[in-house]
Amino acid sequence: MTVLWLITGVALCASLIADLGKTRLALVRGVRMFRKILPMLLGMLAVVSVVMAAVTPALIERILSGSGPLSFFAALGVGGVILMPGFVAYPLAGVLKAHGASVAVLSAFITSLMMVGVLTLPIEARFFGWKIAVLRNALALVGAIVVAAAMAWVLG
Repeated sequence: MTVLWLITGVALCASLIADLGKTRLALVRGVRMFRKILPMLLGMLAVVSVVMAAVTPALIERILSGSGPLSFFAALGVGGVILMPGFVAYPLAGVLKAHGASVAVLSAFITSLMMVGVLTLPIEARFFGWKIAVLRNALALVGAIVVAAAMAWVLG
């Protein structure tokens, strides 16, 4: 993370040297944009915090430990709704595998978790419009189904 801050600082200094006026204007616009989106981000963080408190890894394990169509579609739904970083999701997938989850269920869960964003849909819609945001999420869900089916076929 420190390296990213360092690169950003160097790039900002280079931009200031190259054109002070444009850099100042860009910073002002950036701060304005951040202030506009901040209430929405804070609201989303609050919702995500409540969902993460309610949806524990143990609950996910209980829902997804199995195989078959019910577990498959539950994995798509749970993965699409919750927000979880990859460094938590992948070990959880290992636990689910140890408790009997099938490759298709695990693939559906991980793929929809990374590609589909139901909780972030309002923010996405604000930037891209509802039509595009819903279309992107629907295509991501179809993609998650295709990937999970392919993984089940290849590794199943």
